[in-house]
Amino acid sequence: MDFSLNENQLAYLDTVRKLVKNGITPYILEMEKAHKFPWVIINKAWEMGIINLCIPEAIKGYEVDVISSALIIEELSYGDTGISTSAMCNDLANVVIGQHGTDEQKELFLKPFVEKPLLASFCLTEPNAGSDNSMMTSFIVKKDDGSYVLNGSKCFITNASYASQYTVICKVGKSTSNFMACVVIPVEPVTAREIPDIGQATREINLPTGGKIIIGKPEDKLGQRLSNTASVTFEDVIIQPKQIIGDRRFGFKYIVDVLDYARPMVAAIGLGLAKRALAVTLEYTRERKQFGQRICDLPVARDMITTMWKKVELAELALLKAVCKIKEKADDAGIYASLAKNAAAEAAIFCTTEGLHLHGGYGFTNEYEISKLARDAHIIDIYEGVREVQNMIIGREIV
Repeated sequence: MDFSLNENQLAYLDTVRKLVKNGITPYILEMEKAHKFPWVIINKAWEMGIINLCIPEAIKGYEVDVISSALIIEELSYGDTGISTSAMCNDLANVVIGQHGTDEQKELFLKPFVEKPLLASFCLTEPNAGSDNSMMTSFIVKKDDGSYVLNGSKCFITNASYASQYTVICKVGKSTSNFMACVVIPVEPVTAREIPDIGQATREINLPTGGKIIIGKPEDKLGQRLSNTASVTFEDVIIQPKQIIGDRRFGFKYIVDVLDYARPMVAAIGLGLAKRALAVTLEYTRERKQFGQRICDLPVARDMITTMWKKVELAELALLKAVCKIKEKADDAGIYASLAKNAAAEAAIFCTTEGLHLHGGYGFTNEYEISKLARDAHIIDIYEGVREVQNMIIGREIV
């Protein structure tokens, strides 16, 4: 495995680091307190070409490989994981189109994201179907004219309030069906001009083809407050055959494909957060003195900082192996995606928890970034498959 980066990768990282250094980290606590959607950063990232990473070269004009994508997301996450989650969600929603859509569908559903800074949502999780996707009840029914009708509700959907397109996984024929489909629903494009900040409002979208989409009030979350999360309800939404990606019976396979791509990206988010936690903890413990010396020079503190560093490094190695496996299209890529996701989540939670502890009482206040990082870290262990699900996948593959 070659850890050296090529010129394109170094250029990407330089671009993202400048954005993070100049536009995010100096203002992150202020931005989070304002709790406003970070359109300014999203728009800059779009202008720089560091979102919509999965869109193929045939549509975008250039291609970003999966290793570069992970590195970009990691660096953006060093600034804020809410922002990187919203940015990465475009790939979560669109990668299935790139992998399984026809040329016509790619042009129809991916081209708009190249032309404008738009956001997409991947609608999978339901109130009674979190880790167990087989329990979802959203479904499409075929009509006499060949079109379909979609009904159902999704929850915890990233970008829901601002999305210009929804990728939806649903049952086929009835809510108890064993078959799943993947459908794409484009709506009137939304940018910072149309909805600068949704606040606590709901959103209702009446579709010209029939039916409506109702977006609930944004969730009030423990962390990642710069990422929008809301429920989505589909009421009698008309779906044309061209909106169905691939085979309408293979939705579960498409879920696996999406999550195998997404889990290393979530690992990259967790790794970026863990690195930031280590950095702010090092900065604080180098400046703060106790017992006549810097905190970082106290043996007990240094041991903890060393453990933080080791967890970060091991998570990075797991991530690099996972994305290399995905790039090679290896049969065992899934197990390494799960390993990377778990390792990065563990590093993020450990580094933020112990980093807060080394800040002492100051770490428990909102004046120090470590408290924000500690709140942000826990979702890394949950979304795109909780720790226990990743262990189930790993265990199944091992035996």
